[in-house]
Amino acid sequence: MADARPPIPDLPEPSRLQQAIQRTQDWLLERQAPGGYWAGALEADASTTAGYITLMTVLFGWLDPGRRRKAIAYIASKQNPDGSWATHYGGPGDLDVSIQCYLGLKIGGVPADDPMLQRSCEFIRSKGGPSKANVFTKIWLAVFGQYDYRGVPSLPPEIIFLPPWFYFNIYEFASWSRETLMALSIVLTNRPVYTLPANAGIDELFSEPPSQRNYSLGPLGTPFSWRAFFLIADRLLKLYEKTPWKPGRKSALRRVEAWVVEHQEADGSWGGILLPWIYSLFALHSLGYPMEHPVISRSIEGLEDFILEEKNTIIWQPATSPVWDTAWSVVALRDSGLRQDHPALRSAAAWLLSKEIRHRGDWQVKNPGLEPGGWSFEFFNDWYPDLDDSALAPRALMRAALSGEAASQRSAAVRRAVDWMTQMQSSDGGWGAFDRDNNRQALLHVPFADFLTPLDPTCADVTAHAIEMLVELDLGQTNIERGVAFLKAQQQKDGAWYGRWGVNYLYGTGLALTALAAAGEDMRAGYIRRAVDWLYAKQNPDGGWGETCMTYSDPALRGAGPSTASQTAWVVTGLTAAGEAQHPNLLRGVEFLLETQQPDGSWVEPYFTGTGFPRVFYLRYDLYRIYFPLLALARYSAAVQAVEQHHVAVAN
Repeated sequence: MADARPPIPDLPEPSRLQQAIQRTQDWLLERQAPGGYWAGALEADASTTAGYITLMTVLFGWLDPGRRRKAIAYIASKQNPDGSWATHYGGPGDLDVSIQCYLGLKIGGVPADDPMLQRSCEFIRSKGGPSKANVFTKIWLAVFGQYDYRGVPSLPPEIIFLPPWFYFNIYEFASWSRETLMALSIVLTNRPVYTLPANAGIDELFSEPPSQRNYSLGPLGTPFSWRAFFLIADRLLKLYEKTPWKPGRKSALRRVEAWVVEHQEADGSWGGILLPWIYSLFALHSLGYPMEHPVISRSIEGLEDFILEEKNTIIWQPATSPVWDTAWSVVALRDSGLRQDHPALRSAAAWLLSKEIRHRGDWQVKNPGLEPGGWSFEFFNDWYPDLDDSALAPRALMRAALSGEAASQRSAAVRRAVDWMTQMQSSDGGWGAFDRDNNRQALLHVPFADFLTPLDPTCADVTAHAIEMLVELDLGQTNIERGVAFLKAQQQKDGAWYGRWGVNYLYGTGLALTALAAAGEDMRAGYIRRAVDWLYAKQNPDGGWGETCMTYSDPALRGAGPSTASQTAWVVTGLTAAGEAQHPNLLRGVEFLLETQQPDGSWVEPYFTGTGFPRVFYLRYDLYRIYFPLLALARYSAAVQAVEQHHVAVAN
């Protein structure tokens, strides 16, 4: 630590701190759903809502005019002055998001000579037009007849025949990629083209005429590289597609079709997220499934649950996060002093117990003898429980006072979750999000990897949550030790940790410090002090901390950005765990939270601090601005009280 410190400010008055905590508790309690859960809005970039216009108008043939106006208003409100749309709030223009927004607006009836679209057209053309877009934008355009299928990768359905022991097989892809690629193998084989409304085409976006468009996937690059391997394989597959004789093709399509249908969730979704959901609809429709087919009709009904409609705008959420939001809300409420037997905690625990996954999902391929146990992120996602939610839900359950049969159910569910989590620990000691040892590096070079992250490697943030769960339950000491060793190995040279599922180094570092403290690591150790010093060095003049999504593409920007409530809370929680409760800079962070709290107990946070696919897809969890600051203030308050009690004990 640096010797020269700013003057120590006065500690926040206990009454002021407690009033802030009480206001946020009240805010959360007032917004608990009747079923016992919390589910905040989950906002992505504007292309998601643009996709709603496109899908409903073209595939389903009709979109309520009022909803169309609201969707257009929302998209228009997110446009940058240069005519572009960004992947996240305050970010620079993104070619792919801008193309998809442009298409959705035209399909929604906005004319090409509208100033909004004229500005957008200029931006898109200045970036090279659709020919320079990523693979998934090109596939989206091809489905609607705006790009040639020759310019997208081949993905034969015969991939379903590759056994799990083969180096390349579908179970080596991350769960979100797996479901999407299975659907795409049908789409890219059948090549459906849906007719757009009149004057909704986007030919004006191209910088070159059709005869001069290059439909290759790019240069091979370094010889004997994985990139060259996959591009050569794609060229060979395209030649194969032209041959009339394809043994096994019909059987492969039937197998993939059965796989897709089997993986549909009870709410009609696939994986509880929009990307595989949309392409599964395209796939099944291209196989002849009519709109009234139960699989399709259930899917269409389920899409409604992802819509957030307000007076003037409508948002199509890319997913929902009720388990995550509920578990964090319970942890924050209980740790901030809400009594264990409060009805809100009891009902939340009952709801969480009802969402335990007892289905043998795709994870069983690599873990055939493992008993199911865990939780998913969404309302319905039985095939893919995730390790982050499965680490958090037991911690929330143990914070509620349950008795009788409910207590017995909790004990059994927590035991199953611990067994599942410990067996899902990867060979390097860390935990990934959905699978064990899902890190086959060669797959990073498949042509789809420019958007759809193909791997689910171990990461510091999920590992930190797993460690905290095991420590709180006093179980899995060997697993904890391996997890701690993993965190030590993953620390960056400057002291920070990379955050995979939250933005970014502030997320990873705050969580790592909290987990390491829980595991009993010496908070005076050199590697801990490097992390603490790094966090203090990144503090903003206003006392808060912030970091932008741009740090995923440019790590030199790590830890820099406008202060946000959620990111400041992550840092305050981590520094508090590191024993810094009386450090003047930590007190400035607490003051930032207190000063920016709204009268109703909330915080204003337009920034995206959640991560979907690094560099291309980000999320704004609406409740991050609520339960993380509440938890930070509660942990800080408890630490200050502990220090004061210690001083009194020493004095006596």
